[in-house]
Amino acid sequence: MADRVTVIGWDGSPLTRAATSALSAATLVAGAAHHLALPEVPPNAERIRLGSVDLAARRIAGHRGSAVVLADGDPGFFGVVRTLRAPEHGLEVEVVPAVSSVATAFARAGMPWDDALTVVAHQRTLRRAVNVCRAHPKVAVLTSPGAGPAELALLLDGIHRTFVICEELGTAREQVTVLTSDKVADHVWRDPNVVIVIGGSGTLTGTARSGAGWIAGREPGYPPQQRGWALPPDDDEPHTPSREGEYAGLRAAQLARLGPRTGDLVWDIGCGGGALAAEAAGFGAAVIAVDADADACRRTDARARRLGVQVQVVAGRAPHVLERLPEPDVVRIGGGGVPVVTAVADRRPQRIVTHASTRDEAEAVGAALAAGGYDVECALLQSVELDTADWTERERTVVFLLCGRHPDAAS
Repeated sequence: MADRVTVIGWDGSPLTRAATSALSAATLVAGAAHHLALPEVPPNAERIRLGSVDLAARRIAGHRGSAVVLADGDPGFFGVVRTLRAPEHGLEVEVVPAVSSVATAFARAGMPWDDALTVVAHQRTLRRAVNVCRAHPKVAVLTSPGAGPAELALLLDGIHRTFVICEELGTAREQVTVLTSDKVADHVWRDPNVVIVIGGSGTLTGTARSGAGWIAGREPGYPPQQRGWALPPDDDEPHTPSREGEYAGLRAAQLARLGPRTGDLVWDIGCGGGALAAEAAGFGAAVIAVDADADACRRTDARARRLGVQVQVVAGRAPHVLERLPEPDVVRIGGGGVPVVTAVADRRPQRIVTHASTRDEAEAVGAALAAGGYDVECALLQSVELDTADWTERERTVVFLLCGRHPDAAS
């Protein structure tokens, strides 16, 4: 095992005395090509060009002498330190940090970033990174080849965002470009780059929250404008007992089975007043709300704005309108029956949640889910609302809740 392993962050500025001292004593140096070309690298040291950090860690573990790993920015922030310290390598490291590329990008943009989310985009996580950009008004994206600014912009089709693209930060070729998302795919971008994606509330001010803030990233739990979830309809919501899909008890059960989370894309088909769509967005998921009724679309958009969450509202009738939507992770179906259930099952989301008014309808929907390859759960929910002035029954709702879980999906 190496006698000593030092990880040095580099942000383009002159190396610190501690970094220079570690390099001068190194018998093995690992890093990218531009790191290995630094004049401080000893000419007689063994050099490893970093591709796979795991492979480099194994080489370092078998080396006798002092090893140095050079990395861009802060190596402890989505960097090599995590891999080097993994139990299978058993390396104890000393870290000489530099300013992270994310901090540098926001400094170049002149914006605060304690309210930003940071995601890593590569080909396996690109879709989830895009969903975070849909759901949050300020996101820093650490890109990779094949998952860069152009790919992000193309997958955000229909969502307006502003991109701040920071190429080769800390080098003589550094460049910062600000474009709207519809123009980004028209350019070729150099690696490495960091992309700041801004949209929705905070687009003009560069901030995703008001006040000083107290926690990094998004506020935990539901948006600060409202405490709790699956709450009764607003006072200004039209009271429609016949539309049992809108009642709070069913919505609570549907949200519990959907489990929306950061990085997911939720479809809410037949969104009605947008109560479930807004609450799913409050959990950090990206949400597309679909309804054929123009007034329902208007109310959904208004609710999302009032609660400070991002919801894309699509006017159209399912199942035809679903053909042009991006792939969902979980889907709530508020209406449309078997044809819509079948069309959604063909897209293979992890979970599909819907409801039925009668047993016959529940059996038909359950059969459609099963035919689509889903494990089906059905429960009969009954809710009785009481008038607490005299404790008499005000309203009774009975509905079948159905949930389809795809057996190949992650839990």
